[in-house]
Amino acid sequence: MSRLIVVSNRVSVPKAAGAAGAQGGLAVALNSALREHRGIWFGWSGQETEEFTGHLNMQRINDVTTATIDLEPQDIDEYYNGYANRTLWPLFHYRIDLTEYDRSFGEGYERVNARFATSVIPLIEPDDLVWVHDYHLLPLGSMLRRKGINNRMGIFLHTPWPPTRLLVSLPFHERLVASMLEYDVIGFQTQEWLESFMHYVSKEMGLPVNDDGTIEYQGRKILAKAFPIGVDYDEFVEGARSAEAQEAYDRLKASIRGRKLMIGVDRLDYSKGLGERFESFGRFLTDNPDQAGNVVLLQIAPPSRGDVASYQQIREDLERKTGHINGAHADVAFVPIRYVNRGYPRSHLAGFYRAANIGLVTPLRDGMNLVAKEYVAAQDPEDPGVLILSQFAGAAQQLTEALLVNPHSIEHVSEAIKRALDMPLSERKQRHAKLLASVRDEDVLRWREDFVAALFGQADGNGTNGDKVDEAA
Repeated sequence: MSRLIVVSNRVSVPKAAGAAGAQGGLAVALNSALREHRGIWFGWSGQETEEFTGHLNMQRINDVTTATIDLEPQDIDEYYNGYANRTLWPLFHYRIDLTEYDRSFGEGYERVNARFATSVIPLIEPDDLVWVHDYHLLPLGSMLRRKGINNRMGIFLHTPWPPTRLLVSLPFHERLVASMLEYDVIGFQTQEWLESFMHYVSKEMGLPVNDDGTIEYQGRKILAKAFPIGVDYDEFVEGARSAEAQEAYDRLKASIRGRKLMIGVDRLDYSKGLGERFESFGRFLTDNPDQAGNVVLLQIAPPSRGDVASYQQIREDLERKTGHINGAHADVAFVPIRYVNRGYPRSHLAGFYRAANIGLVTPLRDGMNLVAKEYVAAQDPEDPGVLILSQFAGAAQQLTEALLVNPHSIEHVSEAIKRALDMPLSERKQRHAKLLASVRDEDVLRWREDFVAALFGQADGNGTNGDKVDEAA
């Protein structure tokens, strides 16, 4: 039986039995796959070293083997803070105005990918499947090929893929995409991101794109396909029924004293539309003075990427907007926005979600957004809350019974808040039932199984992807 080698920028080390804390659904799904396929999870440790040696730190916890390497400070600055998070991340989220092009970033990105390749090769056996994750490691497959690795390999992109007219602004964009075509399977979150990629390879590279989702390149067929990611539904629901979740629910409900509650949970990132979200709530309070004092917005936004200037700016902007809105609409016994810069265990979040009348998920652009799905899974089916969801989140293609909004339109989101608060129970239950069916049936385990099957060459009869194309064709 083939083993599975998972490669990502960072490794989620499984919790030892009895350890505190909770892992996200993605880590749970990948750990499950690694146990099933006797695999290894390889990536950066998150630690610095004065000189790169490629030394592997191997661990085995709960039948999952992990292998990590340390990186030099220059590597972290150019590869991670630089090309990954100041070039690719903003570009892939359509923020060309924030995209930085620096030659040293690109050099660091390729250098670290080469270091990943050199370090992981000793772990790969001839029959192993290699599953690479995300924008940090787009060229890794081609570097492994050049070093003689002929195993079946796939990459899954957790971010959007930008339209061709934006991607071509990236220096050496064709070389980057050509390196991706060394994989056998290229996975995207949604059909929209897949179509953007197919448009690029067809129009910019002139490659044949077949009806079965394969791309012909240098005598090979590569399968490109949408694999919508989900939450670990059973695991999340179990956590939502825990004593910790109930305690979090009770504490939050007591603190709002009978008021309506809206919740947002997002990393502190400009792609999440938090500034526009706050302005929309402020507009709602201005347009509906009768609701002043009756509705609270709890925004949980753990900081991220603090070394990048644009992230420092978004934090300052949100603090200013919070102060402005609270100053305009608060009184001595009420503050409309509770803005919290810290993270919480998933069981606590499940309790918070269940307590909220509205889930406010309004990113400007998002690969999928699992908060939207977790909010749905946490609701009481007999008295469910309403999900307000950005039409530009990947999840909008599945969660069509949410109130879909344009997050750039302050009025549109404000009106959706009012509609959600006024929605009758019968409509809330009807919408929630359909949303819950999608979240339950298209969970993270199905996503993982579908991708691994494609990597084996078993998905939808596309057993030819990665094989040689008939030279006479």
